[in-house]
Amino acid sequence: MPLPDLIEIVPLSGAPEVEITVPGSKSITNRALILAALAKGDVTLEGALWSEDTQVMVEALRRLGYAIDVRPDPGEPGNRTLGVTGLGQAIPSGGTAEQPLELFVGNAGTAARFLTAFLCLGQGVYRLGGSARMHERPQAGLIHALRELGYRIDSETDKLPVTIHGTGPSAGSCRVDIGESSQFASALLLCATLGQWQIGIDGEGGAKSPYVAMTTGLIEAFPSDGGSLAIEPDASGGSYFWAAGHILSADGGRPVTVARWPGSGWQIDAEFPAKLPLSGAVSRQDDLGDSIMTAIAIAPLAKRPVQFTELGRLRVQECERVDALRTGLINCGAAVVESGDTLDILPGELHGATIETYDDHRVAMCFATLGLKVPGIRIKNPGCVRKTFPTFFQKIAAPGPRGLGATMLDERGSPLELDQLAAD
Repeated sequence: MPLPDLIEIVPLSGAPEVEITVPGSKSITNRALILAALAKGDVTLEGALWSEDTQVMVEALRRLGYAIDVRPDPGEPGNRTLGVTGLGQAIPSGGTAEQPLELFVGNAGTAARFLTAFLCLGQGVYRLGGSARMHERPQAGLIHALRELGYRIDSETDKLPVTIHGTGPSAGSCRVDIGESSQFASALLLCATLGQWQIGIDGEGGAKSPYVAMTTGLIEAFPSDGGSLAIEPDASGGSYFWAAGHILSADGGRPVTVARWPGSGWQIDAEFPAKLPLSGAVSRQDDLGDSIMTAIAIAPLAKRPVQFTELGRLRVQECERVDALRTGLINCGAAVVESGDTLDILPGELHGATIETYDDHRVAMCFATLGLKVPGIRIKNPGCVRKTFPTFFQKIAAPGPRGLGATMLDERGSPLELDQLAAD
């Protein structure tokens, strides 16, 4: 049964002492799927996230001719065990100029960027498209780099949709600017060994950018000749539960913990628990990745003003996230000042509001977390969490130790059962 169009979160009276499991990392899962396809043998991905973004990648690879076996994960309902038959250099052929092989990526930025580079290594013509929002999101930096390597990519706007003329590996070098998205560099690096590419990286920390470092670390650890890889839990998804425990705790402690918290150093958002309570300044570039949105959402409950900086990249993701967060918080009574790519948020009393999510999973999850403390917060289109965390509202509502035990109401004020809270 699908989630209703609007739900209201009933605040908890205190912080439960529970340990929550969260699904696997989306960023690692989609990187691992590309590397598994390029592997020279069978690869098993354990603890892989099973959500809209990863399903898009699986279906695209299947359409290209890769065999991928999907099995349940007994330890986490939001995960799957994926068996991928890697084909090494034998990337399946595409279509023709008259009839390209069509692939659809929805609003999955990782799939859009990674497949754009990956398809250059094939033989034939591919047309890659997505949702209306994905057609607005940046792609030019990656396209320019691939053209510099000698590949033909047709696009009227240097965004999706694109037509890619795959010609296989071609030794060369390029530079890519990751000011708009580090995924441009990751896309190239994932395919660089087979493509025989030398990649120079400019902007936002270059090769030391956290998500670029994740890519290089995963490439080094990956069983490229076949084997298995355990995918760690998603730190961005875990941030909502660390935040919930913090804002519900009378002494600012951390009664809610997340099981198997990642310690590899691959995910910048693994630093989120260490950022609680919030300091006076938090940088998206230096301190947190996607979980900076979680920090912004709970900042009005902090005991000090908090300034969030370097937020520009949030404007070109699933929605204009800076505007979405600022608008939602102001509607809840928060004092928020926007200046360039900086938000200053003052502590203060909040009240309920109906939150527009703009079909953005992280906006929905951020304000749902705030709703565990602030009465009257209603989330529109909660099903958008299917993008990366389909079981999110079930985790919020399930009784301990599997969840936080919160009550969710539909728009008529009737309590929702757990089977009504899955974003299928």
